[in-house]
Amino acid sequence: MPEPYNWRTYGKMNEEFVEKHQTTSLVEAENYLKKSHEQVMKKLDALSNEELFQKKQFAWVGNTTLGSYFISATASHYEWAIKKLKQSQKNK
Repeated sequence: MPEPYNWRTYGKMNEEFVEKHQTTSLVEAENYLKKSHEQVMKKLDALSNEELFQKKQFAWVGNTTLGSYFISATASHYEWAIKKLKQSQKNK
């Protein structure tokens, strides 16, 4: 999570993100998504299965696995975003 945010303040980060991107076009958003996805996949590829799926590999993930965080930060977010995009297209 980027400085100065933490798990208690990430809601504020999301609010600022929404505010910042009110005028971002769909094409720009798709480009941002593609770039960030490539960065995440590059980081993912650098990790071993043990690092991803064995608990307690990284203290900051607590009693879960880093793989769980990758799922949350990618697939789960993508599914949510696709629903939001479809809703926004219906409302136009």
